[in-house]
Amino acid sequence: MTVITPYFRPSALKHALEALSAGSLRIAAGCTDLFPTTEHKHLQGSILDITGIGSLRGVSHTDDGIRIGATTTWTDIIKADLPLACRGLQLAAHEVGALQIQNRGTIAGNLCNASPAADGVPPLLTLDAKVELQSKGGTRVVPLHDFITGPRKTVLAETELITALLVPKSSLTGQSHFLKLGARAHLVISIAMTSARLVVRNGVVVEAALAIGSCGPVATRVPQAEAQMIGKAVDPVVITDDMVAAAIDPIADMRANAAYRAISAAELLRRTVLELAMDLGAVT
Repeated sequence: MTVITPYFRPSALKHALEALSAGSLRIAAGCTDLFPTTEHKHLQGSILDITGIGSLRGVSHTDDGIRIGATTTWTDIIKADLPLACRGLQLAAHEVGALQIQNRGTIAGNLCNASPAADGVPPLLTLDAKVELQSKGGTRVVPLHDFITGPRKTVLAETELITALLVPKSSLTGQSHFLKLGARAHLVISIAMTSARLVVRNGVVVEAALAIGSCGPVATRVPQAEAQMIGKAVDPVVITDDMVAAAIDPIADMRANAAYRAISAAELLRRTVLELAMDLGAVT
């Protein structure tokens, strides 16, 4: 029988899921978001610390693709042996706060926080990532684009825990890139961020995955621009402002107004594709 205390740090996933099924708990991992959002000197309520569960941390290659454990840190991702298709994710990992944050912050925490400006989401969208959720009652897998439903909102139930991010083998082809725009170079919340993954064969784009973050309630793919790139040489110019504007719903805040965000997102996406073109030796 699992004994649950106000601060519970199990070493087995089974015990964590039993605790979640028994009552409302706040899940703690890297705590880089959890501590700053509390209004008290101490965390309130009962805390489930999942950092002692070794099976939840690490990047592994499977027959189906790549599995990234929930408590895998950004530093873990930076250091992982990943294909070029995941380079955008690794570049985004370099942009998550300072080194201390990268050492503590977890990939699942980034998703559960559900910020429109979460750096990890656009590159994960280009990888068609899925979120593995477990409860005492079983496991379900949700596409990332369905997992985050709005600012600070996800489909995660109170009795569930993210156990992994799953990247299918079919999305591990090609190369990817990531760029973000902010008021300064580092330690900044993005005005806009973009990620792109391209598969090029014989000088022609056969697969394109483009995503934009920080320009709407949730990060999103840009299907019209993706379709426009297929069957052509890599050319950022085919990505128009109108295509990007149709995919996003930017807000106005202290960092930028909606019009600037829309224009910036389109230009940043073109620059991301241009960087990829240079990486691929496919500059037109």
